[in-house]
Amino acid sequence: MIQHSHRILKSMAHPTGLLSAASKKVDTGYDKAWLRDNLYSALGFAAVQDSKQLVKTHHAILNILLKHEFKIDHAIEKKPEHRYQYIHARYHPITLEEFWDEWGNMQNDAVGQVLFNIAKLKRQGYKVIRDENDVRILQKLVHYLASIEYWHDKDNGMWEENEEVHASSVGACLAGLKAVRDVVDVPEELIEKGQDALNNLLPWESVTKPIDLALLSLIYPYSVVSESQRSQILHNVETYLVREKGVIRYVGDQYYNKGGEAEWTFGFPWLAIIFKGLGDKAKYDYYMKKTQDAMNKEGELPELYFAKSEEHNENSPLAWSQALYMVAAA
Repeated sequence: MIQHSHRILKSMAHPTGLLSAASKKVDTGYDKAWLRDNLYSALGFAAVQDSKQLVKTHHAILNILLKHEFKIDHAIEKKPEHRYQYIHARYHPITLEEFWDEWGNMQNDAVGQVLFNIAKLKRQGYKVIRDENDVRILQKLVHYLASIEYWHDKDNGMWEENEEVHASSVGACLAGLKAVRDVVDVPEELIEKGQDALNNLLPWESVTKPIDLALLSLIYPYSVVSESQRSQILHNVETYLVREKGVIRYVGDQYYNKGGEAEWTFGFPWLAIIFKGLGDKAKYDYYMKKTQDAMNKEGELPELYFAKSEEHNENSPLAWSQALYMVAAA
Protein backbone atom coordinates (compact mmCIF):
# COMPACT_ATOMS: atom_id res chain seq x y z
CA MET A 1 0.00 0.00 0.00
CA ILE A 2 2.91 2.36 0.63
CA GLN A 3 4.25 1.72 -2.87
CA HIS A 4 0.78 2.14 -4.34
CA SER A 5 0.34 5.45 -2.51
CA HIS A 6 3.76 6.53 -3.75
CA ARG A 7 2.68 5.86 -7.35
CA ILE A 8 -0.54 7.79 -6.75
CA LEU A 9 1.35 10.75 -5.31
CA LYS A 10 3.87 10.75 -8.17
CA SER A 11 1.00 10.81 -10.66
CA MET A 12 0.03 14.24 -9.35
CA ALA A 13 3.50 15.70 -9.93
CA HIS A 14 4.20 18.01 -12.87
CA PRO A 15 7.54 18.41 -14.72
CA THR A 16 8.24 21.55 -12.64
CA GLY A 17 8.20 19.49 -9.43
CA LEU A 18 4.90 20.93 -8.20
CA LEU A 19 1.95 18.69 -7.40
CA SER A 20 -1.70 19.34 -8.07
CA ALA A 21 -3.75 19.29 -4.88
CA ALA A 22 -5.77 16.35 -6.22
CA SER A 23 -5.89 14.43 -9.49
CA LYS A 24 -4.79 16.48 -12.49
CA LYS A 25 -8.11 15.56 -14.12
CA VAL A 26 -10.49 17.16 -11.60
CA ASP A 27 -12.46 20.24 -12.62
CA THR A 28 -12.96 21.56 -9.08
CA GLY A 29 -9.85 23.76 -9.17
CA TYR A 30 -7.78 21.20 -7.30
CA ASP A 31 -5.57 20.76 -10.35
CA LYS A 32 -3.81 23.91 -9.10
CA ALA A 33 -0.71 23.81 -6.89
CA TRP A 34 -1.04 25.07 -3.33
CA LEU A 35 2.08 25.94 -1.36
CA ARG A 36 0.83 24.19 1.76
CA ASP A 37 -0.41 21.07 -0.03
CA ASN A 38 2.95 20.69 -1.77
CA LEU A 39 4.83 21.07 1.49
CA TYR A 40 2.71 18.43 3.21
CA SER A 41 2.83 16.18 0.15
CA ALA A 42 6.61 16.35 0.24
CA LEU A 43 6.53 14.66 3.65
CA GLY A 44 5.33 11.54 1.84
CA PHE A 45 8.29 11.59 -0.53
CA ALA A 46 10.60 11.98 2.45
CA ALA A 47 8.98 8.98 4.14
CA VAL A 48 9.79 6.67 1.22
CA GLN A 49 13.18 8.30 0.59
CA ASP A 50 12.26 9.57 -2.87
CA SER A 51 14.98 12.21 -2.60
CA LYS A 52 14.77 13.24 -6.25
CA GLN A 53 11.10 14.25 -6.09
CA LEU A 54 11.48 15.60 -2.57
CA VAL A 55 14.20 18.04 -3.59
CA LYS A 56 12.53 18.87 -6.90
CA THR A 57 9.31 19.92 -5.17
CA HIS A 58 11.13 22.22 -2.78
CA HIS A 59 13.19 23.72 -5.60
CA ALA A 60 9.91 24.46 -7.38
CA ILE A 61 8.60 26.24 -4.28
CA LEU A 62 11.77 28.32 -4.10
CA ASN A 63 11.38 29.09 -7.81
CA ILE A 64 7.86 30.38 -7.13
CA LEU A 65 9.14 32.70 -4.41
CA LEU A 66 12.03 33.93 -6.55
CA LYS A 67 9.65 34.58 -9.45
CA HIS A 68 7.50 36.75 -7.16
CA GLU A 69 10.35 38.28 -5.17
CA PHE A 70 9.25 41.81 -6.09
CA LYS A 71 5.97 41.18 -4.29
CA ILE A 72 7.75 39.98 -1.17
CA ASP A 73 9.90 43.12 -1.31
CA HIS A 74 6.79 45.32 -1.37
CA ALA A 75 5.33 43.48 1.60
CA ILE A 76 8.58 43.94 3.53
CA GLU A 77 8.64 47.68 2.79
CA LYS A 78 5.05 48.13 3.93
CA LYS A 79 2.77 45.70 5.72
CA PRO A 80 0.13 44.44 3.25
CA GLU A 81 -3.34 45.90 3.62
CA HIS A 82 -5.17 43.56 1.23
CA ARG A 83 -5.23 39.80 0.66
CA TYR A 84 -3.71 40.01 -2.81
CA GLN A 85 -0.62 41.75 -1.39
CA TYR A 86 0.26 38.68 0.67
CA ILE A 87 2.27 35.76 -0.67
CA HIS A 88 -0.36 33.85 -2.63
CA ALA A 89 -1.58 30.39 -1.71
CA ARG A 90 -2.09 28.87 -5.20
CA TYR A 91 -0.02 28.77 -8.39
CA HIS A 92 -0.17 27.36 -11.86
CA PRO A 93 1.82 24.10 -11.61
CA ILE A 94 3.61 24.73 -14.93
CA THR A 95 4.02 28.52 -15.31
CA LEU A 96 4.30 29.24 -11.54
CA GLU A 97 1.99 32.23 -12.03
CA GLU A 98 -0.38 33.37 -9.28
CA PHE A 99 -4.11 32.96 -9.65
CA TRP A 100 -5.70 36.34 -9.27
CA ASP A 101 -9.31 35.53 -8.49
CA GLU A 102 -10.51 36.53 -5.04
CA TRP A 103 -9.13 34.02 -2.52
CA GLY A 104 -8.11 33.66 1.11
CA ASN A 105 -4.47 34.36 0.29
CA MET A 106 -3.47 35.44 3.79
CA GLN A 107 -2.05 32.06 4.80
CA ASN A 108 0.91 32.67 7.05
CA ASP A 109 1.31 29.02 8.01
CA ALA A 110 2.42 28.15 4.46
CA VAL A 111 5.25 30.71 4.69
CA GLY A 112 6.35 29.31 8.02
CA GLN A 113 6.30 25.80 6.61
CA VAL A 114 8.55 26.78 3.70
CA LEU A 115 11.20 27.83 6.22
CA PHE A 116 10.58 24.78 8.39
CA ASN A 117 10.77 22.20 5.60
CA ILE A 118 13.81 23.62 3.88
CA ALA A 119 15.80 24.11 7.08
CA LYS A 120 14.96 20.57 8.22
CA LEU A 121 15.94 19.05 4.87
CA LYS A 122 19.21 20.97 4.87
CA ARG A 123 20.05 19.57 8.31
CA GLN A 124 19.32 16.09 6.98
CA GLY A 125 21.86 16.57 4.21
CA TYR A 126 19.59 17.24 1.23
CA LYS A 127 20.84 19.68 -1.42
CA VAL A 128 17.69 21.73 -1.16
CA ILE A 129 19.41 25.14 -0.99
CA ARG A 130 21.11 25.63 -4.34
CA ASP A 131 22.84 29.01 -4.17
CA GLU A 132 22.84 32.52 -2.71
CA ASN A 133 19.53 33.29 -4.44
CA ASP A 134 17.78 30.66 -2.35
CA VAL A 135 19.45 31.93 0.82
CA ARG A 136 18.38 35.49 -0.07
CA ILE A 137 14.73 34.55 -0.56
CA LEU A 138 14.69 32.61 2.73
CA GLN A 139 16.07 35.67 4.51
CA LYS A 140 13.37 37.78 2.89
CA LEU A 141 10.71 35.40 4.18
CA VAL A 142 11.97 36.12 7.68
CA HIS A 143 11.70 39.87 6.99
CA TYR A 144 8.24 39.26 5.53
CA LEU A 145 7.02 37.55 8.71
CA ALA A 146 8.41 40.45 10.72
CA SER A 147 6.66 42.99 8.47
CA ILE A 148 3.23 41.35 8.74
CA GLU A 149 3.80 40.89 12.50
CA TYR A 150 2.82 37.23 12.24
CA TRP A 151 2.34 36.77 15.99
CA HIS A 152 -0.90 38.79 15.89
CA ASP A 153 -1.67 39.00 12.18
CA LYS A 154 -5.22 38.09 11.21
CA ASP A 155 -4.85 35.57 8.40
CA ASN A 156 -7.16 33.13 6.60
CA GLY A 157 -5.55 30.12 8.25
CA MET A 158 -5.15 26.56 7.03
CA TRP A 159 -8.77 26.36 5.84
CA GLU A 160 -8.67 29.68 3.93
CA GLU A 161 -11.61 31.13 5.84
CA ASN A 162 -12.11 33.74 8.57
CA GLU A 163 -9.56 36.53 8.95
CA GLU A 164 -8.52 36.08 12.55
CA VAL A 165 -5.43 35.13 14.52
CA HIS A 166 -4.93 31.36 14.16
CA ALA A 167 -2.78 29.37 16.58
CA SER A 168 -1.84 26.95 13.78
CA SER A 169 -0.52 29.86 11.68
CA VAL A 170 1.41 31.45 14.54
CA GLY A 171 2.87 28.04 15.43
CA ALA A 172 3.93 27.27 11.87
CA CYS A 173 5.74 30.60 11.60
CA LEU A 174 7.35 30.09 14.99
CA ALA A 175 8.55 26.60 14.01
CA GLY A 176 9.89 27.89 10.70
CA LEU A 177 11.80 30.74 12.29
CA LYS A 178 13.32 28.47 14.94
CA ALA A 179 14.35 25.92 12.31
CA VAL A 180 15.92 28.36 9.86
CA ARG A 181 18.17 30.11 12.40
CA ASP A 182 21.21 28.15 11.23
CA VAL A 183 20.64 29.23 7.62
CA VAL A 184 19.75 32.94 7.84
CA ASP A 185 19.53 35.67 10.45
CA VAL A 186 16.46 35.48 12.69
CA PRO A 187 16.04 38.15 15.39
CA GLU A 188 15.34 36.46 18.72
CA GLU A 189 12.50 38.92 19.29
CA LEU A 190 10.55 37.33 16.43
CA ILE A 191 10.69 33.97 18.14
CA GLU A 192 9.85 35.32 21.58
CA LYS A 193 6.78 37.20 20.32
CA GLY A 194 5.56 34.11 18.48
CA GLN A 195 6.04 31.85 21.50
CA ASP A 196 4.19 34.24 23.81
CA ALA A 197 1.33 34.62 21.34
CA LEU A 198 1.03 30.88 20.83
CA ASN A 199 0.92 30.19 24.57
CA ASN A 200 -1.83 32.80 24.96
CA LEU A 201 -3.90 31.33 22.12
CA LEU A 202 -3.69 27.66 23.10
CA PRO A 203 -5.43 25.32 23.54
CA TRP A 204 -7.81 27.13 21.14
CA GLU A 205 -7.22 27.69 17.43
CA SER A 206 -9.01 31.04 17.09
CA VAL A 207 -11.90 33.11 18.39
CA THR A 208 -14.49 31.43 16.14
CA LYS A 209 -12.92 27.94 15.99
CA PRO A 210 -11.73 26.85 19.44
CA ILE A 211 -11.26 23.15 18.64
CA ASP A 212 -9.78 22.63 15.19
CA LEU A 213 -8.08 19.85 13.23
CA ALA A 214 -5.41 22.36 12.16
CA LEU A 215 -4.00 22.31 15.71
CA LEU A 216 -2.54 18.85 15.04
CA SER A 217 0.13 20.60 12.95
CA LEU A 218 1.58 22.06 16.15
CA ILE A 219 2.35 18.49 17.25
CA TYR A 220 3.32 17.11 13.84
CA PRO A 221 5.27 18.24 11.96
CA TYR A 222 6.17 21.32 14.02
CA SER A 223 6.54 20.04 17.59
CA VAL A 224 6.11 23.50 19.13
CA VAL A 225 3.79 22.64 22.01
CA SER A 226 4.42 21.51 25.58
CA GLU A 227 3.36 18.09 26.79
CA SER A 228 0.28 19.50 28.49
CA GLN A 229 -0.70 21.55 25.43
CA ARG A 230 -0.26 18.46 23.24
CA SER A 231 -2.44 16.36 25.54
CA GLN A 232 -5.20 18.98 25.53
CA ILE A 233 -5.16 19.29 21.73
CA LEU A 234 -5.34 15.52 21.26
CA HIS A 235 -8.10 15.16 23.84
CA ASN A 236 -10.18 17.86 22.16
CA VAL A 237 -9.70 16.52 18.63
CA GLU A 238 -10.49 12.92 19.61
CA THR A 239 -13.47 13.91 21.74
CA TYR A 240 -15.16 16.42 19.46
CA LEU A 241 -13.91 15.99 15.89
CA VAL A 242 -13.26 12.30 15.10
CA ARG A 243 -16.00 10.70 12.98
CA GLU A 244 -16.48 7.38 11.18
CA LYS A 245 -14.83 8.17 7.81
CA GLY A 246 -12.60 11.06 8.79
CA VAL A 247 -12.06 13.97 11.14
CA ILE A 248 -14.19 17.09 10.83
CA ARG A 249 -12.18 20.32 10.67
CA TYR A 250 -14.22 22.05 13.39
CA VAL A 251 -17.76 21.95 14.77
CA GLY A 252 -20.13 23.78 12.45
CA ASP A 253 -17.95 23.52 9.31
CA GLN A 254 -20.08 24.42 6.27
CA TYR A 255 -17.65 23.33 3.51
CA TYR A 256 -19.18 20.37 1.63
CA ASN A 257 -21.75 20.23 4.42
CA LYS A 258 -24.55 17.82 3.48
CA GLY A 259 -26.40 16.82 6.60
CA GLY A 260 -23.43 17.62 8.80
CA GLU A 261 -19.76 18.50 8.78
CA ALA A 262 -17.63 16.81 6.11
CA GLU A 263 -15.22 14.13 7.36
CA TRP A 264 -11.64 14.74 6.19
CA THR A 265 -9.58 11.63 5.57
CA PHE A 266 -6.15 13.07 6.38
CA GLY A 267 -7.17 13.45 10.01
CA PHE A 268 -6.75 9.70 10.55
CA PRO A 269 -3.15 9.27 9.32
CA TRP A 270 -2.26 12.55 11.03
CA LEU A 271 -3.40 11.13 14.35
CA ALA A 272 -1.66 7.83 13.56
CA ILE A 273 1.64 9.67 12.99
CA ILE A 274 1.32 11.49 16.29
CA PHE A 275 0.44 8.41 18.34
CA LYS A 276 3.22 6.45 16.64
CA GLY A 277 5.64 9.15 17.81
CA LEU A 278 4.22 8.92 21.32
CA GLY A 279 4.67 5.14 21.37
CA ASP A 280 0.95 4.48 21.72
CA LYS A 281 0.68 1.37 19.54
CA ALA A 282 -3.00 0.75 20.28
CA LYS A 283 -4.09 4.16 19.06
CA TYR A 284 -1.65 4.04 16.16
CA ASP A 285 -3.15 0.74 15.01
CA TYR A 286 -6.67 2.10 15.50
CA TYR A 287 -6.12 5.16 13.33
CA MET A 288 -4.21 3.22 10.69
CA LYS A 289 -7.19 0.89 10.33
CA LYS A 290 -9.49 3.92 10.12
CA THR A 291 -7.24 5.32 7.40
CA GLN A 292 -7.34 2.14 5.35
CA ASP A 293 -11.10 1.91 5.79
CA ALA A 294 -11.39 5.44 4.40
CA MET A 295 -9.64 4.48 1.15
CA ASN A 296 -11.85 3.95 -1.90
CA LYS A 297 -11.64 0.85 -4.09
CA GLU A 298 -8.72 2.36 -6.02
CA GLY A 299 -6.71 2.69 -2.81
CA GLU A 300 -7.10 6.46 -2.89
CA LEU A 301 -7.72 8.73 0.05
CA PRO A 302 -10.22 11.35 -1.11
CA GLU A 303 -10.34 14.80 0.41
CA LEU A 304 -13.48 14.12 2.44
CA TYR A 305 -16.62 12.07 2.89
CA PHE A 306 -20.01 13.65 3.28
CA ALA A 307 -21.29 13.40 6.84
CA LYS A 308 -22.35 9.93 7.99
CA SER A 309 -22.03 8.45 4.49
CA GLU A 310 -19.88 6.33 2.21
CA GLU A 311 -19.90 9.04 -0.47
CA HIS A 312 -16.76 11.10 -0.97
CA ASN A 313 -16.34 14.30 -2.96
CA GLU A 314 -14.68 14.71 -6.36
CA ASN A 315 -11.24 15.64 -5.03
CA SER A 316 -9.74 12.18 -5.07
CA PRO A 317 -7.05 11.30 -4.47
CA LEU A 318 -5.98 14.22 -2.27
CA ALA A 319 -2.19 14.47 -2.39
CA TRP A 320 -1.90 15.67 1.19
CA SER A 321 -3.93 12.72 2.51
CA GLN A 322 -1.99 10.15 0.49
CA ALA A 323 1.29 11.62 1.74
CA LEU A 324 0.33 11.52 5.41
CA TYR A 325 -0.66 7.88 5.01
CA MET A 326 2.83 7.19 3.62
CA VAL A 327 4.42 8.91 6.62
CA ALA A 328 2.23 6.96 9.05
CA ALA A 329 2.85 3.61 7.35
CA ALA A 330 6.59 3.95 6.68
